[in-house]
Amino acid sequence: MNTEPWTIENIREALGNPTLSKKFLAEINKAPAHQLLMVFAKWERIAKDTVAAVEHGREIAAAEERGEDPTADWPDITNLVRAEAQRNTSRNVA
Repeated sequence: MNTEPWTIENIREALGNPTLSKKFLAEINKAPAHQLLMVFAKWERIAKDTVAAVEHGREIAAAEERGEDPTADWPDITNLVRAEAQRNTSRNVA
C-alpha cells in the first residue's frame, strides 16, 4: 500500500478491525461533500499508523525470534511517565 494511492477500500482493509472499519465507512458515507476530504485524510492517517504499527510489531517479533532484544535501544522514560502522571494527579486533586 505504500506505493498505491489510498482508497476507501484499502483504508478499510488496512484498519483490520471490523468494528473500526464499520466506523470508518459510516463516517465517510455520512460526511457532507465539503467534509469528505477531511474525513478521508483523518482515516488515511489512522490506516497509515495502523499499518506502521503492525509492521513494527512484526519487526519486534522477528528480532525476538533471532534471540535479539528489540528494546535494547529504547530509552527508559519510566521516570518521565511517572512525573507526568503525578502532575496530572495533582491537578485533578486540587
